[in-house]
Order: sequence, then structure tokens, then C-alpha cells
Amino acid sequence: MENQGIRDARTLGMPKMLVLGLQHMFAMFGATVLVPALTGLSVSATLLFAGLGTLFFHFLTKGRVPAFLGSSFAYLAGYAAIAPHGETALLPYACVGVACSGLLYLILAALVRSFGTDKVMRFFPPVVTGPIIICIGMTLANSAINNCTGNWSIALIAIVTVIFFNIWGKGMLRIIPILLGVLVSYTAAAFMGKVDFSGVAQAAWIGLPVKMENTVFSLFGSCDMNLLVTAIIAIMPIAFATMIEHIGDICAISSTVGENFIENPGLHRTLMGDGLATAIASLFGAPANTTYGENTGVLALTKVYDPRVVRIAAVFAVLASFCPKFSALVAAMPVGTIGGVSLILYGMISAIGVRNLVENQVDISKSRNVIIVSLIMSLALGITFSNAGAIVFNIGSITLRFSGLAVAAIAGIAVNAILPGKDYEFNSDYDNGKPDATEA
Repeated sequence: MENQGIRDARTLGMPKMLVLGLQHMFAMFGATVLVPALTGLSVSATLLFAGLGTLFFHFLTKGRVPAFLGSSFAYLAGYAAIAPHGETALLPYACVGVACSGLLYLILAALVRSFGTDKVMRFFPPVVTGPIIICIGMTLANSAINNCTGNWSIALIAIVTVIFFNIWGKGMLRIIPILLGVLVSYTAAAFMGKVDFSGVAQAAWIGLPVKMENTVFSLFGSCDMNLLVTAIIAIMPIAFATMIEHIGDICAISSTVGENFIENPGLHRTLMGDGLATAIASLFGAPANTTYGENTGVLALTKVYDPRVVRIAAVFAVLASFCPKFSALVAAMPVGTIGGVSLILYGMISAIGVRNLVENQVDISKSRNVIIVSLIMSLALGITFSNAGAIVFNIGSITLRFSGLAVAAIAGIAVNAILPGKDYEFNSDYDNGKPDATEA
């Protein structure tokens, strides 16, 4: 039976649907543009492929799932491992790694299609994915503190704003605390004279969102194979965590709307849409995509579930990508603002990993679970913060660098598969779905 919310949307008319589309764009905006601000990627390309990726996702899912695809925060650790200071010359290598991780979505989609969700998900239980998510946030915390030291007063304004609206905000304000934290602290910094707007004044109003020198294609003819292989190995395993989060978010959207999207159009289609959107965006210098919990919150708030409203938001994002002046405004964001917002954000990522363990009632008293969690966290954090920052292998003339997260993910999945006592069963009942939050 057709959902009441969808029927209501079709009687709204185009003017109201345009307003609802703007609201969805407003919800995803702060988190989506914060990823390029943190990594050095292009803001314009980010908005372009968030919009195009969303439209492509809707095409592959038969236009049924009202999901918006924005920038994924889970991959920040991957970008930091390859281009720790947002080096323009190194970011295309990181993008290759992210694009390859998007292909893992296609493999999982094929396995789900062939063997069913329950059988495949037994290899990715919460005892593995939870600690990986915890470590993603913890490995990033150091960079947040470094940014805060640029101006602690501005950082504190951002932190207090995010906390205030997240706890006491009403309606739409509670859904976009990250965006409000950025706006309030940015404005305060501007009044304090801490923002250089010269780049904004020089930027054009209209321009192309993609520059070829920032894309993966710029590596042709002058590629460092050692760095390329290292980027792929370091970043691809992050997908093991983000794919699980994707499934959780699809369950949450299903629960909100009242339709089981795991069954129809099918989890294999949503995984394929997310993975291909991520791979394509990365090739053109944009961040990895992920289904956005903020927009799920807007669905719950408005009770309007028509996917066409989300597609309108995607079109608005594409249009905004052609404004270089806006990109320059984001680039001028003070480091204190970035530090304050990311300090909470990275902690939230780790907290989501803890929630993953708690809500799935992972029994840490079991020896096998203690071993898996201990190995993942020790390897991820120990290797990341070691002097080398990675495990290095030489195979002929190629030097391979395995990041802490990569080693931890591989070890966790392997040990879980080998040790006896696996009792995890994936619950495909969408009413029990929990939204993910590494995107914001």
C-alpha cells in the first residue's frame, strides 16, 4: 500500500516542493562542504557530485528511496593518511583509493544479490565494524586539536553552538547543528577580524566546478606507483565500515517512510548506487558519498517522503556547484571553526562505534569478542601513531604502506571468520534500523 506521506507530497504542488527541496539541501549543506574544507578537496566538485550522485542513486533504485548522498566523514582518515595537509599533488592518489573502495560496494551488492543479505552480513558483525568506526574517529582527533589551537576562542564558539542546538534546538534547528556551529563561529571570527575575504572578492560568480588538475586523470603520465598502491591499500578497507553504515541508514529510511527498501528495490541496488556514486565522484576529485542521516531527519520532521523532493535538492546542489565565489567563502573558513566543529564530529564518529556495540548487545565477556576488539583497536591506533605511521613492505621495486585502519580491518574480519562461536545474525527487519552518523 502506498505511503500516506508520499500521497501528501503529490498534492503539494511545485512551489511547496521547491521549498521542501531547499530544506533538504540546507540539511545536508554544512556536513557536505565541511569535508572538502577539512581535506583540501574542491567544494564545487563536492556539491556537483553530491547532486549528480544522488540523482544517479535514485535512477538505480527505481526512484523509490528518498535518500540524499553527501560527503562521507568516514574517509577523512584515508585522506589524512595520504595527504595529511591537503597537498594538491597528493589528493588524486587518495581519490584513487576511495574510488577503488567504491568498487567494494559493487562486490558486496553482487554477493547480496546471489546469496542473500543474512549470509553475507555474517562476515561483518558489529564486533568488527564497531571498533573500526571507533578507531576512525580516534585517529582523527589529533588533527581537530591542532586546528583548535589556531584560535581556541573561535573553536569554543563552534563547540558551544553545536552542543546547544543539538541538545536544545527545536525542529529543523536540531537537525543542522553542525551547519549552525560553522555559521555562528565563522560570523564571530569575521567580526573579530580573523577571516581573510580577499579570495572571496577575487572569485568569479560563475565557473566550472571541476578542474582537471584536481582529478585522478591528472596522474596519467606522471604517476608514483608506490604511492598509488599505498593509497589503495590504505583506503579501501574503510569501505567495510561504511557499507555497514549504508545498510543501517537504508534501514532507518525504511523505518521512517514505512516501506521496506531492503526488499524493494533491494539492498543490492542501494549498495550499487552508493558505490558507483562514490567511485565516479572520486575520479573527478570529489569526496566519497554516503546516504545522509540529516536528510532522514528531515523526512521524519516534515512527514513528506516523496523522493522527487530529494531530487530537487540534488538539482539545487548541482546549480550551487557552478559558483566559485561560494567555494572561496568555504576556503576562507578559519581553522578555529574547523577545529571546533571537527572536535565534536570526530568524537561523534567514535561514539557511533560504541553505540554500534551497545545496541547490538555485543558480549565483551566472551573471549573471542575481546580478542577481536583488542586486535582491531591496538593495531589501528598503535600503527597510526607509531613512528612510521604504517606497516611497510617492499615487493620488488614497489613499497607498500599498510595504514593502521587497513591492517585492523583486515585482521578483524579474518579473525572473526576463523574463531569459533560466531552467533551474529543480521536482522533485516527495517523497523529495527538505526541511522548512521559518520557522514555528520
